Formats: sequence, structure tokens, C-alpha cells
Amino acid sequence: MHASRRLLMRSRVATQFLLFRSPPGQGRCVQPETGVPIARDGDLISSCQSFSPFKIHLRTFAKAKKAKGNDDDSAPYVDVYPTVKENAINQMEASLDALTRELSKLRTGRVSAGMLDHVTVVDNNGMRSPLTHVAAVTVIDNDKLRVTPFDSSIVKCVEHGVRSSPLKLNPVVDGDIISVPVPKPTKEYIETMLKVVGKAAETAKLSIRRARQTAMDAVKKSSGNVSKDDIKRREKEIDDLTKKFVKTVDDNCKAKEKEMIPG
Repeated sequence: MHASRRLLMRSRVATQFLLFRSPPGQGRCVQPETGVPIARDGDLISSCQSFSPFKIHLRTFAKAKKAKGNDDDSAPYVDVYPTVKENAINQMEASLDALTRELSKLRTGRVSAGMLDHVTVVDNNGMRSPLTHVAAVTVIDNDKLRVTPFDSSIVKCVEHGVRSSPLKLNPVVDGDIISVPVPKPTKEYIETMLKVVGKAAETAKLSIRRARQTAMDAVKKSSGNVSKDDIKRREKEIDDLTKKFVKTVDDNCKAKEKEMIPG
């Protein structure tokens, strides 16, 4: 019973005081905050061996984190502008390509072999190919197209591809040849298609301007390592590219509108 009480007292004291070892001959139990010797029962004091009365403050500190982005101050600066500019050009060219594909799907008042360039043919094995890869297209009598498949086994596949076109044509199979009458577009059709052209133009311009904004943001981020004159020069280059591609969009759409309007 007495042993249990002594153990309990030692436990309580341990939670209130820290005991520090000192050189032999100077030993006593002290309270760390005040340096005052601790007078406890004989059993506890007798268990203290060589402790120093010096006051000690114990505190731990978390290791300071490195500032973000400063992992290696000696790392050389790499100018990414050439890549930024190239990416902007690629994105703008992709916007023009998408516009060209959309415009090719629209029927105009003029018959041309290129009006079927957008058609895709799915052969008997499920393989998809552009019409121009599997057949030859020629203009007959200014109001009809003749489609000649290179492989007679896919005539039906080619016919289905032409019929599925947004141009809403009605091809006719005659042996290994496919005839495609191209009726003159009605006034209502022309008006509808002009609206489609306008919408396609706006979509292309929006995509081009997004590419411009991405490039401009990248240029501004590098302003800490590039002179103000260089920043202005680069921003002007991106703006000039944007204007060039937007003008190409306008020119292509105006040409398409001209094809649609008779006379």
C-alpha cells in the first residue's frame, strides 16, 4: 500500500516538474521555472540524484518552410516565349482548319468537286476514310457530280456516305458509278446557310482570341525576368498574329457567302 502511494506521488511530481542532472556533489531536486529546491517526502527526495538548480526554458520550433518558388535561387532563367508563340500559332491554325471543315459542309450555288471533301465513308469492315481517299469526284454538266469508287465492293458504302452528308443530296447508284444531282439552293436555304456561316466565323474568332489570351498571360508571367520593352514587343507580336488570323476568318467567310449568293 505504501509502495503504491509513493509511486503515485512520483507520477504526480513528474507531471509538474522537470528534473535535470548536474555534476556530482551539487545534486538536489529543483523546480525548473524558479530554481527553488523541491521539499517532498523523504522517499521522493532520496530518489533524486544530482540535479541542477539552473533555470531552463524548453521550447521546440517547427522547421521553417522554404518560400514557395525559391527552391533553387541559382537555377538559370529559361525564356519560354518562343514556345508560347508557337503554341498560339498552332491553336489559331487549328481554329482556321475547323472553320474550313465547317464551311465545306455548306452547299453553295456553284457545283464543285470539293463540296464533298468533308464526306466520310465507312467500309464493310467498319473502317472510316475520307471520300477523297476511296473515290474520285468530277463535275458533270455544272449541276451534277460523278463519284467513282476505286473499289467496286464499297459502292454502297460510298453512296451512304454521300447521302449522310449535311448537304442533303440524293445520290443515285448506276453500276460502279454514283451520280449526285446538285439542285440549286432555294432562297430560304441560302438565308439559313448565311447565318450558319456567321456563327462559324464567330466560333473561330472566339477560339483564336482564347489562344491570344493564353499567350498574353504567359508573357505577363515572365515580366519579372524580361525588360518592359521586350514585354511590349512580345505583346504586339501576339496581337498582330491575332489580327492576321481574324482577318483570314473574315476573308474565308466572305468568300463562302459570295459562293452562296447567285449572280
